[in-house]
Amino acid sequence: MYGIDGAGRRPTSILSGQVAFVTGAGQGLGHAIALGLAQAGAHVVLTDITIGLDAAADRVRVPGQDCLALSLDVRDEAAFTDTFAQALAYFGRVDVMVNNAARTPATSIWDITADEWDDVMAINLRGVFFGCRIAGRHMRERRAGRIINLASVAGQQASTATGAHYGASKAAILALTRSFAQELAPHGVTVNALAPAAIRSELLDAMDPDQQSRLAAGIPLGRFGLPQEVAAAAVYLASPLAAYTTGATLDLNGGRLMR
Repeated sequence: MYGIDGAGRRPTSILSGQVAFVTGAGQGLGHAIALGLAQAGAHVVLTDITIGLDAAADRVRVPGQDCLALSLDVRDEAAFTDTFAQALAYFGRVDVMVNNAARTPATSIWDITADEWDDVMAINLRGVFFGCRIAGRHMRERRAGRIINLASVAGQQASTATGAHYGASKAAILALTRSFAQELAPHGVTVNALAPAAIRSELLDAMDPDQQSRLAAGIPLGRFGLPQEVAAAAVYLASPLAAYTTGATLDLNGGRLMR
């Protein structure tokens, strides 16, 4: 197994020497994925629009590996291009691109404003498009690379837990993933999506116990997923073990959606 043992040693490093670029890595699932990639041996570029990114990088940093923290608004293509260029200038290449940055409002379908709709689509979908294209051009030239897009079970079935605009953006990510996978396959670049559901988070923990119990009851495995389980899936897709997997969606939902 990859990872860090109790003494801070890394028994095996399946991503040793790789460089990973993660959006929305300042907190939550993006932060967990960045940590998982670092523990698997990768140098990690953490990007986010939030403050406190340096502290997040300190939590991810593994002895003997570099960790770079860069501010990024994924809605801005020019800023995205510039930030990616900074990562290239520092590391020389990017091997793994994780498009995770997202906004997750639960606004009623009747109350979503045009501005909120546009902003969710700009962050969740346009940001992924920019990330795929910017990283894809670089990886296409190198004829190697892994792109991982964060989708959601909300993009596969309707849910009252998230807004319709969130679900629509995540469904579109699945289509976008397949398009880039087809385009980049001849160049040795794989593009896949992760579709988590009901993962432990501050938002989930803030629910009252009865609400949590009702939600867990709808999951065949009877529990919520853990951020590190999503991170492990990202490590797999980034690794040589997934070299023959592209255009796929890896479900992480405890059996809530079986297909």
